[in-house]
Amino acid sequence: MIRVLLADDEAMVRAGVRAILASGGESEVVAEAGDGREAVELARAHRPDVALLDIRMPRLDGLAAAEEIVGTVPGTAVAMLTTFSEQAYVARALSAGATGFLLKSGDPYELMAGVRAVADGAAFLSPKVARYVIEDLGRGGGRLAREDHARARVARLSPREREVLGLVGAGLSNPEIAARLHLVEGTVKAYVSAVLDRLDVRNRVQAAIVAYEAGLVGPGA
Repeated sequence: MIRVLLADDEAMVRAGVRAILASGGESEVVAEAGDGREAVELARAHRPDVALLDIRMPRLDGLAAAEEIVGTVPGTAVAMLTTFSEQAYVARALSAGATGFLLKSGDPYELMAGVRAVADGAAFLSPKVARYVIEDLGRGGGRLAREDHARARVARLSPREREVLGLVGAGLSNPEIAARLHLVEGTVKAYVSAVLDRLDVRNRVQAAIVAYEAGLVGPGA
């Protein structure tokens, strides 16, 4: 069972999300917070598998809370839940260390799939959010320079590390990569950690962007 911390300042939203997660039979909400500061405190106390955070909350917004949770509760994956899909929020969420970005207006299955993905160590962006990210990467303004820089960074990886990076970029979790490459999950985890370190990125989403820019995966992935 995936243990979830749910933080949103609207009680009705929390009730709806809790009901959706319960209906899937894979997740349970073990703690609820009405503001960002409380979310950080509960994350430290309960150490959930996933912290599902609204962006706009009192006392401490979800982006700042995400950064604190990522920095102090390393076993907890963070996903943002919001009605706002502007690119500025996406960029700040990814910079804060979030590996999921879900829209409240999305399909309930999308919510369940997103929680499952980040709990498994993968990344998950709602389709609308993913489209914004890809469109932003595909615009001019230094795109070719970014691609050259990404290819140079990827060239420093071993063949196996590049293979793992490509699968991370395609959205696979550690268990899925292990099955695909016929490796034990612990070995995959070590490869992923090494890739993140050698690319100097904070999380799998940022690694996936490097994989995309270097041409290891395409928009369809």
